[in-house]
Amino acid sequence: MTDLRNNEMDSDLDQQNYSLNSNADPKNMQELTIYNVQDKFQTMSDQIITRIDDMGTRIDDLEKSIADLMNQAGIEGQGQLPEK
Repeated sequence: MTDLRNNEMDSDLDQQNYSLNSNADPKNMQELTIYNVQDKFQTMSDQIITRIDDMGTRIDDLEKSIADLMNQAGIEGQGQLPEK
């Protein structure tokens, strides 16, 4: 999370430095803005995918733990938890 904030601050500083240039071409500024938005979007997408993968791993571990507990409790041969 800190890396994302640092990246945002760096890109904001880059934009400010770029905008201070009096010879800045509006088309170049537009391209820079689009690039920055795409970069932020890609970073956020990567973080979301990583979190989804981590959640999938946690769910798999939880299912394994539940199966182990069911085996220890003597509930065998049932692939699912009993319904209420």
